[in-house]
Amino acid sequence: MAAASHETGRPDATEQGVPLCPSRAGRYSSKVMRRLMSTLLLAAAIAPAACTSGPTPLDDSASYTEQVREHRARKDRFFSSSDADNPVPKEKRAQLVPLAYYDIDPEYRIPAALAVAANQPVFDMPTSTGKMRKVTQIGTLTFTVKGLALTLTAFAGEGPNGRPDMNKLFLPFMDATSGKETYAAGRFLDLDRTATGVYVIDFNDAYNPYCAYNATFDCPLPPQSNRLKVPIHAGEKVRPDIPAPVTSRS
Repeated sequence: MAAASHETGRPDATEQGVPLCPSRAGRYSSKVMRRLMSTLLLAAAIAPAACTSGPTPLDDSASYTEQVREHRARKDRFFSSSDADNPVPKEKRAQLVPLAYYDIDPEYRIPAALAVAANQPVFDMPTSTGKMRKVTQIGTLTFTVKGLALTLTAFAGEGPNGRPDMNKLFLPFMDATSGKETYAAGRFLDLDRTATGVYVIDFNDAYNPYCAYNATFDCPLPPQSNRLKVPIHAGEKVRPDIPAPVTSRS
């Protein structure tokens, strides 16, 4: 299964065989269940068009941690390979791989509720090369991190031929670690739409856009609404000993 690509600049900028948000089976812990129930109440009045019935249950067991580790190992193998779709320049592969990550933390798997935008407006989103890209706003996700209420604007994912995929949510975001421990131009998350309006945002899946490895890629930059004031110590980081490509706008 190829992951959604939000970058342009090469014929097929996808990680073939490397899903960015792998499915995980299991049960919720009691703490996650309590947060999920609160989110369900928040989402009770929301009825969006959708493609799935709800988020796949997750658990805090060792199997979850192992699945995340396996996914990261697959991504490292892809980024080390000679695959034509590998975004990392050949001369940088030995330096960049293995990729840097925060420790896996189940506390960063957060239940969230989606409030769908009435008109789902289309507007221009700036990119790393200074261009503008048309994006469709789906709505706003509400959730809590470490007891703090936060929101992220959700956009339509990118489908075939660059057309918006209304069954996918694209979450570009920045946080208080951006430009310090994580990529200065932000990180991405991808979610499948649900029929319930209830989601699980797993920040352990947060990944760098391809322009973090290769300046030839054109990557959307998070809007002001998605620039969190708190640190998200989960997901992919940057290697402090390797400067990331400079973006033209931030």
